[in-house]
Amino acid sequence: MIRTATPADVPVIHALIRELAEYEKAPEEARASEEQLREALFGERPAAFAHMAVDEGSGEPVGFALWFLNFSTWRGVHGIYLEDLYVRPAARGGGHGRALLAELARICGERGYERLEWSVLNWNRPAIGFYEALGARPQDEWTVYRLTGEALAALGSGR
Repeated sequence: MIRTATPADVPVIHALIRELAEYEKAPEEARASEEQLREALFGERPAAFAHMAVDEGSGEPVGFALWFLNFSTWRGVHGIYLEDLYVRPAARGGGHGRALLAELARICGERGYERLEWSVLNWNRPAIGFYEALGARPQDEWTVYRLTGEALAALGSGR
């Protein structure tokens, strides 16, 4: 049901990212190209990793998890930051999302990583309920900040 992504999966990963952006009501923000994804996942120095959820009957990909390593200065070890988790609506409820997260948890255990973290939109109650049913807990004492666009360029250029 879950397998490591291959370069041949890049077009479907790209399509799934677009579907996720539509679901999250931000399609204009998903600007990554297939070439960028191929380089990030399979280039000389991969920056991210992906796993595919595959329908056991048809063998067709129905979801994915895209993740990268983070590092805890307090614990002194890596963790996994889950950037995207998405299962197509028709395949939800079939255990694919849980299986993707279980694979990442397995990798954490195997490699000695102590955290598996991700963000979820506050309005996404189905996802929040799913995550909490797995034992995940919100880190509500932290607020995520982001610099992009002109503010990022201004700071980087000393303006």
